[in-house]
Amino acid sequence: MADMKMINQMNQYIESQNGEALGLLKELGKIPAPSYHEEKRAEFCMNWLKEQGAKKVWIDEAKNVICEIDCDQSEDIVVFMAHTDIVFPDEETLPLRQDGNKLYAPGIGDDTANLVHLLMAAKYILTHQIAMKKKVLIVANSCEEGLGNLEGCKAIFKKFGDRISEFFSFDGYLSQCTSVPVGSYRYKITVKGEGGHSYLDFGNENAISTMAAVIVALDQIELPSEDKTTFNVGVIQGGSTVNSIPQDASLLYEYRSPSQRCLMEMERKFNEVITSFKDVGKAVSVEILGIRPGRGQLDEEKFKVWTEANIAIIKKYYDGEMDVRPYSTDANIPLSMGIYANTIGTVVGGDAHKREEWIDIKSIPTGMSIVLDIVMKYAK
Repeated sequence: MADMKMINQMNQYIESQNGEALGLLKELGKIPAPSYHEEKRAEFCMNWLKEQGAKKVWIDEAKNVICEIDCDQSEDIVVFMAHTDIVFPDEETLPLRQDGNKLYAPGIGDDTANLVHLLMAAKYILTHQIAMKKKVLIVANSCEEGLGNLEGCKAIFKKFGDRISEFFSFDGYLSQCTSVPVGSYRYKITVKGEGGHSYLDFGNENAISTMAAVIVALDQIELPSEDKTTFNVGVIQGGSTVNSIPQDASLLYEYRSPSQRCLMEMERKFNEVITSFKDVGKAVSVEILGIRPGRGQLDEEKFKVWTEANIAIIKKYYDGEMDVRPYSTDANIPLSMGIYANTIGTVVGGDAHKREEWIDIKSIPTGMSIVLDIVMKYAK
């Protein structure tokens, strides 16, 4: 009876709070939040949680909003997280518009709607004073996107360490449940050359030509066979005019893999390529732009059972095909440490990382149901 009473209470809450969730999404969705500059959203989320009755809520040095819900019987921590940052650099109010059931705004699905669903679950726990079996951290985290390099999530694990036993990130679209991380190592490579006049100084070292040789050498690296591994030259810059020998050139380079061993093998081979150019006198330098770790050591059978239980909750509310492909998310950090973690999408939408990104507001109750059901697994 207690379980049925709780289920009915949850259902009534979701039905009654749908309008408030939409209003919160529209308000939060206008607040700019580029990576490393999420302070406006962080302040908003902290104040909103306080209004719902949160007693232990603060913003840390990484601009994470942390809401702590104590449990007297356990020092184990379960983390529920959704990120505040979006991929766009806007620092003024974001454009948001509604057309029928579609709500459009930069970052509205990645990750604003998922964040709203988490905040609404936090409100349920706070207003109903739900007793939990573990210490719970509700986190609106910073720096998930791009060169944010998961710094917000890293800060949580630096502070709370191995007390965290389970982890959930709410990110992406409905159907996604990520249990395999895609790690990445990203670099800026810079080459310096003599430069000069293209005719009078012909024969001087050309930085772009040297960089081209570097790219060819990187392309010839033999990829690890243990797991899918990829590489990419994403940006090239250099030179000034057609009649000047370039004095400098640079590129952005990354390699990716779910396997940390593959990433480490690629790191070794990458360093060998760079060293080979330095050994013959080329002025080549490397700057690390960001590292996202791959998969660490897990009890794969137990972790599979744990993930399947979370998928079963999603399927209570979603009858489509599940997307269980590897992705790069905040879950990379706990998974690299051997901590059970899933990243779960809770909203219907599309055009992520475009300014025209949209979500279907009819999916808000479904998203709230999934998040709340997962969180309530840890209720007494």
